[in-house]
Amino acid sequence: MVMSDALQTTQQEALQQLEAINDAAALQQWKTRFLGPKGVLRDLMSKIGTLAADEKKAYGQNVNALKEALTSAFDTREALIAQQTLAQDLEGGEVDITLSGRPAARGRIHPSIRTLRDFYTIWADMGFQVYRSREVEEDDYNFTRLNFPPDHPARDMQDTFYTTQENVILRTHTSPGQVRAMEAMGDGGSKPIRVILPGMCYRFEQITARSEVQFHQVEGLAIGRNIRMSDLKGTVTEFAKRMFGEQAQVRFRASYFPFTEPSMEVDVECFLCGGEGCRICKYSGWLEIAGSGMVHPNVLRSGGYDPSIWSGFAFGMGPERVTMLKYGLDDIRYFWGNDLRFLEQF
Repeated sequence: MVMSDALQTTQQEALQQLEAINDAAALQQWKTRFLGPKGVLRDLMSKIGTLAADEKKAYGQNVNALKEALTSAFDTREALIAQQTLAQDLEGGEVDITLSGRPAARGRIHPSIRTLRDFYTIWADMGFQVYRSREVEEDDYNFTRLNFPPDHPARDMQDTFYTTQENVILRTHTSPGQVRAMEAMGDGGSKPIRVILPGMCYRFEQITARSEVQFHQVEGLAIGRNIRMSDLKGTVTEFAKRMFGEQAQVRFRASYFPFTEPSMEVDVECFLCGGEGCRICKYSGWLEIAGSGMVHPNVLRSGGYDPSIWSGFAFGMGPERVTMLKYGLDDIRYFWGNDLRFLEQF
């Protein structure tokens, strides 16, 4: 389709001016003059109303073709000027191409995972292997087979997340892994066991500086012939010295857990104040690090062991709590807040 003389003249003029432009400011002025809302093309299009009916279609198509040609030429020129500007910056030294690039940000190990890895190393050196147990658990394993009879008041010690499926819950502690490990590794109650069971636990509690609805726990279980309370004390003491330093002092306090008998709490002398008393240890000079005890005969039977032949000990530790004690942290919510100001300190 042949363009009218006016449109051809406009195209030639615009392209000649465009070829002479070498900077971005002049390029934008050219765009405003020819392609802008009050530009030359807009004026040409407004004249369509003065034409005869049989000329309007052809004229409108020619104006659109002109617009596409000028727009394409503008884009090409703009890219060329941008490339020339970059080259001039490099040659003029405004951009130092000899500088090394900015290093990519590197992730760090989460403080809880760091402590968990310390746990794995220490317990592995003492002959304990890692056994993973499920987080979505049956009520039978979480309570009943751990010597929590139905309607036992001790069940109120742990606020539980129940699911829509009957008797299926989110585990409140890693202790149900004791029975799972005995069933999977005990060969019908005929083999000794020495395992730790790390994992996440869930409790329906109010979130405060000292409690969370989710937290890590590391369960420990050792079953064999003639295992005694002295074995438990010596093992936990060795762990404390490896974890907190050779100078760490440990004490044991009688306690109660349905799945161990006798039971005890394990405290370590406050390494922040040297036992003199501070805010972290509540001015007692001691920090609680674990609950423990001899495996209850009913729990041994649940796992397929004869308590008249076999005995064992168990313990439970919280990596978040140990991390808080080790670094003097006073708010457990830091671990799950995803605040980089906190996480980057580790």
